[in-house]
Amino acid sequence: MIVRQAMLLAGIGIVFGLAAAYSVTRLMATMLYDVKQRDPLVFGSVAFLLGAVALLASYLPARRAVRIDPLVALRYE
Repeated sequence: MIVRQAMLLAGIGIVFGLAAAYSVTRLMATMLYDVKQRDPLVFGSVAFLLGAVALLASYLPARRAVRIDPLVALRYE
């Protein structure tokens, strides 16, 4: 459940980020070296990398939280 919520937020952020990056590439064309302005390979690989990092960042704490006994966690509160 935690991973799904985190990936939903990451997916929304990636979609909006790709849209913003796609629209800004025209302004940044002078700073891009050996890359086309709207290269789909670059956009896809960056989106994949960000998704993988978001998955890892949400999976590791969720896995740790699953190992804790619920009664111990409630008693701690």
